[in-house]
Amino acid sequence: MKIVTLVEDNKKIDGIEAEHGVSFFIETQKHKLLFDLGQGDLFSLNAKKLNIDLTDVDTVIISHGHYDHGGGLKTFLNINSHAKIYIQASAIGEFYSEREKDQYTYIGLDKTLDRSRFVFLEGDSDIDEELSLISQIEGMDYFPNSNHTLYKKENNKLILDDFKHEQSLLVQSNQSTILFAGCAHQGIVNIINQVEKKLDGKRINIVLGGFHLKSRYKEYEESTANVKLIGEILKDKKIDKYYTGHCTGQQSFLTLKDILNNRLFAFYPGLIIEK
Repeated sequence: MKIVTLVEDNKKIDGIEAEHGVSFFIETQKHKLLFDLGQGDLFSLNAKKLNIDLTDVDTVIISHGHYDHGGGLKTFLNINSHAKIYIQASAIGEFYSEREKDQYTYIGLDKTLDRSRFVFLEGDSDIDEELSLISQIEGMDYFPNSNHTLYKKENNKLILDDFKHEQSLLVQSNQSTILFAGCAHQGIVNIINQVEKKLDGKRINIVLGGFHLKSRYKEYEESTANVKLIGEILKDKKIDKYYTGHCTGQQSFLTLKDILNNRLFAFYPGLIIEK
């Protein structure tokens, strides 16, 4: 299996640009797929520089209904004429961020897109023996505190988002089991626990994704105590490596690094993982 980070917030390689968002290119025995597409066309520009032909992609997974994960859909649809796009039906909604006190910015997906190739899902789904999507997450114990500034509109009223529109991707290929989480708004510990139930004793080898442990508001920043608790739980998991970035936050990353040591890494545009 080959994994290439196309989009993440922090630039580390000359010529490979960064933006606030996530996009991974994944090549398995059966598929060439994209997990998330960042904000716009950067995923495609970086793919070209990394010699990835996006016309070969057969599957796209959108983790949730925010612009920094699905904003590149218009670009992708113009590049690729055949890939199916798997998304939770509820991700085509109205989502907002309270970026200033009592001021709400729309952060949802483009509603004018051609949806003829969209596969709308309701909960968990197995695409085939390699790819599974996990959306129905039990437990709220590790629900990120930073979610408190994120809203959805229902019946013309803004309410706190419950992130039922979020899905994670489980890839099982080449005797490797890898979990991709876009932002882990439902809590990275809760998501891993749910996936472990599905795997019924089979081990996850690698976890990649944002853990959503930072906030623009001090009162909603994840406490050091909570981050340490999450780190200790992840340490006890029989998972070889964690790659995180994007919404995890530098301070939380360093706190987790102190606990997980050489099992925790930052992902960045241009990073290539082969497993």
